[in-house]
Amino acid sequence: MRRARSSAAAKPREQKRPGASAAPAAIASAAAASRARRPAGQARGGSRAAARQSAAKRRPRQSSPRAQEASPGEPPPELAPLPPPPPPPATPASSADLGEQRERWETFQKRQRLTFEGAAKLLLDTFEYQGLVKHTGGCHCGAVRFEVWASADLHIFDCNCSICKKKQNRHFIVPASRFKLLKGAESITTYTFNTHKAQHTFCKRCGVQSFYTPRSNPGGFGIAPHCLDEGTVRSVVIEEFNGSDWEKAMKEHKTIKNMSKE
Repeated sequence: MRRARSSAAAKPREQKRPGASAAPAAIASAAAASRARRPAGQARGGSRAAARQSAAKRRPRQSSPRAQEASPGEPPPELAPLPPPPPPPATPASSADLGEQRERWETFQKRQRLTFEGAAKLLLDTFEYQGLVKHTGGCHCGAVRFEVWASADLHIFDCNCSICKKKQNRHFIVPASRFKLLKGAESITTYTFNTHKAQHTFCKRCGVQSFYTPRSNPGGFGIAPHCLDEGTVRSVVIEEFNGSDWEKAMKEHKTIKNMSKE
C-alpha cells in the first residue's frame, strides 16, 4: 500500500516538467515567426542606411582649396577688387565732322606731331589770343608756377602805395581767363589790409610774390615781370601810378580800371 501512494504522488510532479521546458521553445518560435512576417525590403533598407552612416563617420572631411591655403586660425583671404574701367579713348580725327578739311587736319597733326586735342589747343590759343604770347614764370624756390597770355611788349605799372613801395611791386595786369596756375596752390598764402580788396599772394617757402590780385582790377591778376622766364618779353614800358592817393589816381587814369576785361 505504501508503494502505490508514493507512485501516485510522483505522477503530478512528472507532468509539470514538460510544461516548463515548452515555454522557452514557444518564445523562440514566436520570434522566428515575427522575423518571417517582416518585409525583406525593410530589413535590407535598414541595414543599408546603417552602412552609409558608418561610412560617413569614417570618411575624412575635405575642405576647399582656398580654405586649405589659409593657415590654421586665420580667416580665408578676401577676393581682390576689380580694376577700374579704362578711360575713354580720345576722339580721333576720323570721328570728328571735319568735312573737306579732314586731310589738311591730319597732315597738320602729323607735321606738328600733336594729338587731336593738342592740335585743337594750339589753334585755339593762336586765334583766341591773337597777337599775344604765352609767358611762364614762378617764385624763387619753384613751388609756384604759372602761365599767362599777354603781349610780348609789356606795360608795367610802378605803384607807390604803402605796400607796393616797400616790396617794389611792379606789375602788368591781365584778365583772369588768360592766367593759369600750373602748380603750387597749397604753397600760396595771402596778405590783406585796409579794404582787403587787394589779395597779396606769395609763396610760403621763399616769400616771393610772382602774381597777385590788384585792388584796381579784382577780376584779373597783376603779374611781376621780373618773375617771368626768359625768352618771351620783347620790350617793357614802365608807368608810374600814384597809389599813395589811390582814389584820385583811379579817377584820373583812363585805362587801368579796364585792363582785366576781355
